[in-house]
Amino acid sequence: MRILEDTKALLRDLVAFPTISEDSNRALIDHLADRLAMAGARVEVLPDATGAKANLFATLGPAGDGGIVLSGHSDVVPVAGQDWTVDPFALTERDGRLYGRGTCDMKGFIAAAVAMAPVFAGRRLTRPLHFAFTHDEEVGCFGACALAAALTAKGLRPSVAIIGEPTSMRIIEGHKGCYEYSTHFTGLAGHASAPDRGVNAVEYAARYVARLLDLGEALKARAPAASPFEPPWTTVSTGVLTGGNARNVIAAEARVDWEMRPVQPGDADFVKEALRRYCDETLLPAMRRVAPEAAIVTEVVGEVEGLVPASDNEARRIVSELTGANGAGTVPFGTEAGIFQSLGMSVVVCGPGSIEQAHKPDEYLAVDQLRDCLAMLERLADRIGG
Repeated sequence: MRILEDTKALLRDLVAFPTISEDSNRALIDHLADRLAMAGARVEVLPDATGAKANLFATLGPAGDGGIVLSGHSDVVPVAGQDWTVDPFALTERDGRLYGRGTCDMKGFIAAAVAMAPVFAGRRLTRPLHFAFTHDEEVGCFGACALAAALTAKGLRPSVAIIGEPTSMRIIEGHKGCYEYSTHFTGLAGHASAPDRGVNAVEYAARYVARLLDLGEALKARAPAASPFEPPWTTVSTGVLTGGNARNVIAAEARVDWEMRPVQPGDADFVKEALRRYCDETLLPAMRRVAPEAAIVTEVVGEVEGLVPASDNEARRIVSELTGANGAGTVPFGTEAGIFQSLGMSVVVCGPGSIEQAHKPDEYLAVDQLRDCLAMLERLADRIGG
């Protein structure tokens, strides 16, 4: 199967670009742009404000609205501290598996889509086919948000999006949102022998975390009766609590990194309002009795909407016909799908590989999964190829 070998060769190229989110993805984006341009696509590279990151948006077929988007993110998570048995940035094929950072999450899908571009280009497409490859999904979906704004500014309205995150080629029609925050506490330093003369930012941060835990319990009672998710309620999680520099010094600074994954928009408002009241009415008055300059400031890292299951979903119908799958499910992890849905598109998540291998040492993509993805895309070419 020539197209499979072409896809593996392209995946080898993509894995070799170490596009960890904190680093540039431009070399990979330029490589994909060249490949798509050679296939005859109309290509736009959309850099961010720094120029170090970029999205890629390319189109085959007719211009206009109503197109189908094949989307994936170009960034990968770090490998530092992980015990790999292969070079994470050199594709290794062994026992029917393709090892390397990003193979399943999600350069495998990107490679399949781009390798198929000449096939799509050779057909008389009846509707636009778009390729959308983004930056910084792993750290807040910043690239997809920028792409959504760019499409809105252009007035372009595709109607279907297939997000190729690793779902073992299952059709996913829903997932929770992902809201991420850093809350910063400013207190007053002093000697630990006189704690009442300072404001211990770490201790107030700990009280804030305790309130998050209480809210996490309260959210369980707010779970929608027919919630399709597991667990069925909005979750709250504290990832980092840091501050202070010595046991005998009252900590002047602290930070709490936390997130919530809403199942319904009202839950996010419930949490944010409860925290605002707790800070304004309880924590800050106590802090400012000692240090008027004390502060609590919450930084929004990212607020990415979930993918809401829809009764009328063209994307689900199309991908069901392409894969032969019956039904669709939900997943607990987040993707960029909700951003595309917010633009009015019908959206599903469906891609090769298992999320169980994502972010881990010796991440891999089964060759059979890549073959199944290519079969889906070949059927899509038949469907929209005139």
